[in-house]
Amino acid sequence: MSRLRRKIRDALRSVVTGPLGVPPDDPACEEALVLETPREAHGDITSVAAMRLAKSLRKSPRDIGRTLIQKLEESGELDDVFETMELAGPGFVNFTYRKSWVQEAASSAFAEENLGVEPADSPRNVVIDFSAPNVAKPMHVGHVRSTVLGDSLRRVLTLLGHHVVGDNHLGDWGTQFGMILRGIKSKGLEGRVASLTVDEIETIYREVSARTEEDETEAEAARAEVVRLHAGDPESRRIWDAVMKTSLAELDATYRRLGVTFDVTLGESFYNDMLADVVADLRAKGIARESEGALAVFYDGDRYPPFLVQKSDGAYLYAATDFATVKYRLERWKTDWMIYVVDGRQQLHFNQLFDACRRWGYGSVRFEHPWFGSILGEDGRPFRTRAGGTVRLVDLLDEAESRAMAVVEAKSPELSSERKAEIARAVGIGALKYADLSQNRTSDYVFSWDRMLALSGNTAPYMQYMYARVMSIFRRGDLDPAVLRRETPALRLDTPEELNLAKGLVGLADVVELTAEQLRPNFLSSYLYDLAGRFSMFYDSCPVLQASDAGLRTSRLMLCDHTARVIRLGLSLLGIDVVEQM
Repeated sequence: MSRLRRKIRDALRSVVTGPLGVPPDDPACEEALVLETPREAHGDITSVAAMRLAKSLRKSPRDIGRTLIQKLEESGELDDVFETMELAGPGFVNFTYRKSWVQEAASSAFAEENLGVEPADSPRNVVIDFSAPNVAKPMHVGHVRSTVLGDSLRRVLTLLGHHVVGDNHLGDWGTQFGMILRGIKSKGLEGRVASLTVDEIETIYREVSARTEEDETEAEAARAEVVRLHAGDPESRRIWDAVMKTSLAELDATYRRLGVTFDVTLGESFYNDMLADVVADLRAKGIARESEGALAVFYDGDRYPPFLVQKSDGAYLYAATDFATVKYRLERWKTDWMIYVVDGRQQLHFNQLFDACRRWGYGSVRFEHPWFGSILGEDGRPFRTRAGGTVRLVDLLDEAESRAMAVVEAKSPELSSERKAEIARAVGIGALKYADLSQNRTSDYVFSWDRMLALSGNTAPYMQYMYARVMSIFRRGDLDPAVLRRETPALRLDTPEELNLAKGLVGLADVVELTAEQLRPNFLSSYLYDLAGRFSMFYDSCPVLQASDAGLRTSRLMLCDHTARVIRLGLSLLGIDVVEQM
């Protein structure tokens, strides 16, 4: 927790549990400690305590707010931080920073490598399950959200000192492989399976899939191939290994372009040998029981439908693998926070899984499913190619870089071709990521090339441009910003624009923490966009290289360098590169 947030929460807690008389174990007490950005015209940070306590205390929020302010002022605990504490609206308590505190906090953050971001009070062992495509087919646009969201959360939690394992839980063992095996064998392609491309393998899968829908004999043959593979048939396993090698090579190439890495890539196949013991344990502990020959988890009061674990013919279902995955992660990494970055259609599945796991004995684990919505086309329907097909991710990346290159060619034709390509890659891939991560993840959003590549508005190109704009100041002055960091000069906040920018800079720690708490990177993108606006006002009003005296010049250079470093760090937490020149 940031130093500031801890200090405010401690002061609020002492008033809430003291003069206001709320028991420390009352849920309303913890809710009263929530801090938000201001909803009124004034203040730098807002407490919603009065409104959260109104029901519990049976008083009006404004009356509670007045008491809260009075007691905080009497205690003097926050006098060094805030100039004013004011009641606003239905019961918001707005706090306005003292300039002296902002100067001290900004100077302290400037001198730190992490720019004031504090490590978590209690670091956790976290597994983030993200991306997780099915192998033997190209990644498509539907994989974008899980991949970039999971990667961003991994970066944020790592910065906060959590022990994070990023796991790409591939779909590499299911029904689709039975169809692939059936197709390869029926076409006599066993001898050259290693030379098949992912596109050819996908075509084979689609052909067999279509036949199984019309021909039960074909469907049975495909199911039989799954049984042989799972039983360890040497020829089936040899074909599977070859297909996996080809698929993983293509996946790795895509992830390299995206700048996304994983600590482990453990697909469904990894857990195959664990399933029998896991299912037996679920049965023995009464978590799962038989029904009509199948094995399922049932829930009190029919809160959820039965969660099928094993079919009547003995075949294990996805739920069995999910249980084995939970058990493995807990034993291997002592995981106490498990995050599944999967789309919103799987909410029921994960509610069922988490409920059953808590009953299984894992009640101390924090299970979370930060689900997300869909990417839509301009017509408001799922994003497709003009021909109506699924948009392949590699094609999307190619077009992003191509469109970004056109922008670079128009804006900076004098650059070398190598430099243009480097900038186009950073801008194009960054635009694609930022367009997704800047959205409320639970909302659908409309995909628009023009909007995401715009050099104005809340876009990656705009943020990258702002970074380059700051760095141009140091180039024009032939200055090395590293010298400032070694000297840690005195910060002066003589104008409203300087103070406003410094206030934005000291907000980084809280927004990173909030992003981690809510698992919502759009909080971070909104903060960066707001900071860019603050810097623009500062830049337009406050001469830097032509400042009136040396001390003021140095102070403003300090604000510039601090801004650039925050933008660079913030974008890196979103998985986006900066460029020195646009």
